[in-house]
Amino acid sequence: MELRQLRYFVAVAEELNFGRAAARLHIASPSLSQQIKSLERDLGVRLFERDRRTVALTAYGETLLPRTRALLEQADDLRRTARGFAVSEPVRLGYVSWRPADLEERVSGVARLLVDAWVMPSHTQAARVADGSIDLAICWVRATDLAEQQLAGRLVGVDQLYAVSVGYESSVRAQDTVVLVDADTATWSSWNIYALEFARSTGASVERIDDHGITGPAFFDHVRRLGRPVLSSPKRDATPWPSGITRRPVVDPVPMWTWSLVSRWDEASPAVLAAVEALTRDVVVDFGAAPYWLPGDDPFRPGALTYQP
Repeated sequence: MELRQLRYFVAVAEELNFGRAAARLHIASPSLSQQIKSLERDLGVRLFERDRRTVALTAYGETLLPRTRALLEQADDLRRTARGFAVSEPVRLGYVSWRPADLEERVSGVARLLVDAWVMPSHTQAARVADGSIDLAICWVRATDLAEQQLAGRLVGVDQLYAVSVGYESSVRAQDTVVLVDADTATWSSWNIYALEFARSTGASVERIDDHGITGPAFFDHVRRLGRPVLSSPKRDATPWPSGITRRPVVDPVPMWTWSLVSRWDEASPAVLAAVEALTRDVVVDFGAAPYWLPGDDPFRPGALTYQP
C-alpha cells in the first residue's frame, strides 16, 4: 500500500467517476483503475461497486474514507514539518489567465502557496519573477525570454486555439483565419508576437486594431465586421457568447499555446523548488497526431518538456 494509492482512492470517492478522477490526478484512467484494484487487493476488501455507468462506495469504502483522509493529512503535516515549510515564507505565484484548477491541491503538503491577485500579461509576470517580486509565474514565454532573464521554465499546460466566426461550425484551415494584433503592446505583447509569427508561417491574415478587442465584446464585434473566422487568443474571458457566433476547430496546422511555470534559474529555496516539482511532475501533454503549430522559439517544441539556460 502506498500513500499515492490512498490519494487515488480519495479522488475517486469524491468524484465517483474514474474519468474525472483521472483528469484531476493527471493520470490515465486505465492506470487509475489498476491502482485502485491493487489497493483493494492489499486491503482485502472491495472499495467501490462499479459498472459501465456508475461508481459507488461500498460499505467498506464508506468506513475507510474518513480514516484515509485523516491519514493523508497526517502524512502531509509530517512532510511540512520535516521540510520546515510550516514556518517558511509562502511561495508567491502569479498568472495571466489560466492556472490548473487543482493548483493548491497539487502543492498541499510541500509548500504554502500565495496566489498573487494581480493578473498581468505574460511578459510582465516573467519580469516579476526575474526581479524577485514573485517566485513563480504561469505564463507564455519564448526560449529567448528565459535565457535573457536567466529564468527556468517547465511545461505546465497547453491550450489548443480555435477560430470564432458567424454561422459556421466546421473546421477551418489556418491560412483562412484572421489574427488580431493590438496597438497596445504593453498589454498584448506576447499575443502580438505569437499572432504575427502564426500569420507568417501559415498565411493567415493580420488585422491591426487599437481597441483591446483581442477579448471581450469588441472581439465579437471584429468577428462580425470581418465576416471571416478569427483566431481566438488563450486569454480567458467571461463575456457571454452572442447568438450566432460559433467556435470552429483550426486545422492544417492546429495552433497550440504553451503555458510555462517560470522560476529563477538559480532558485535555491526548497519551498519554491518543491512547488515547481509538485506542479509539473505529472504533467503529460498529448499534442495529437494532426499537424500542429508552435512558434519557432517555443521552449517546449517536441522532445523538450523543460528548459533551463
